[in-house]
Amino acid sequence: MQEQNLRLEDLLGKTKLSDDNKGVINNVAIIGAGIMGQGIAHTIAAAGIDVLVIEKDAEHLEKAKQDLSETIDREIKRWALTRSEKKSIFSRIKWEISLTKVAEYDLIIEAVDEDFNLKQLIFSELDSLAKKETIFVSNTSTLSLTKLAETTSRPDKIIGMHFLHPVPKVPLVELVKCLHTSNETVEQVKSFAAKIGKTPVEVYEYPGFVTTRAIVPLLNEAMYILLEGVATANDIDTAMKLGYNFQYGPLEMADMMGLDEVLAWMETLWKTLGEPRYRACPILRKLVRERKLGKKTGEGFYKYDENGQIIN
Repeated sequence: MQEQNLRLEDLLGKTKLSDDNKGVINNVAIIGAGIMGQGIAHTIAAAGIDVLVIEKDAEHLEKAKQDLSETIDREIKRWALTRSEKKSIFSRIKWEISLTKVAEYDLIIEAVDEDFNLKQLIFSELDSLAKKETIFVSNTSTLSLTKLAETTSRPDKIIGMHFLHPVPKVPLVELVKCLHTSNETVEQVKSFAAKIGKTPVEVYEYPGFVTTRAIVPLLNEAMYILLEGVATANDIDTAMKLGYNFQYGPLEMADMMGLDEVLAWMETLWKTLGEPRYRACPILRKLVRERKLGKKTGEGFYKYDENGQIIN
């Protein structure tokens, strides 16, 4: 009888442990290893959580590894990180070109280009591979999460986490609730955000949410000021940094975000909301056509050296 009670206590103990662990996010898969994907992986791994990064082919995957390594090396040169921290971060990141491994992960973050059809395809495929309790996150800044959610069998587990660049340094993340997102999903993701050192701000689905909707008109207006010859790029940025205590001026900020991404945001907001303040400045379209996409290509509104510093 005593032995039976002990076994029952053991069983109850295990059940309680399992319940306590329910909803805890122990590992994360990231789809897309561009600038944002790398930054998200860096942030999560630095918080002690295992990460799987998936890219579309070996060439893009190898470039992502190299880019992340170089980014962290620049931080080491600035004494912001140590070599042992870099080793620790990379030890927690796995790299893959196949989606099949996502079945082992508690949270999946999609961080590909702002292309609704592409995101829809990815979410649909992930839905057939992932555990039924796995939460799907999109890093979209302008597209409809509700429409994305409806391509899956788990709309209640779809949520947006809009990280800002550079992800490891910006302490904010927007948690975007779609029409179907459950309160349980929101609470789990809020806990996860806190665990990786981010302050979550809850927003409801709307084109541009808070940060993108507010920043895009500023970036666009700065570009028009440049186009009209009112001031140079450097003087525009200096005026905003010193006059309004911005860490970066709007044109440098656009270069950091990627001018192709900024243009995609503007086009989506212009198409969705139809307001002139979102109509992209011609100078932005010209730079994107010329593939001068900002810091990531070495030239945008400014020219950059191999360390990503502006060349005066």
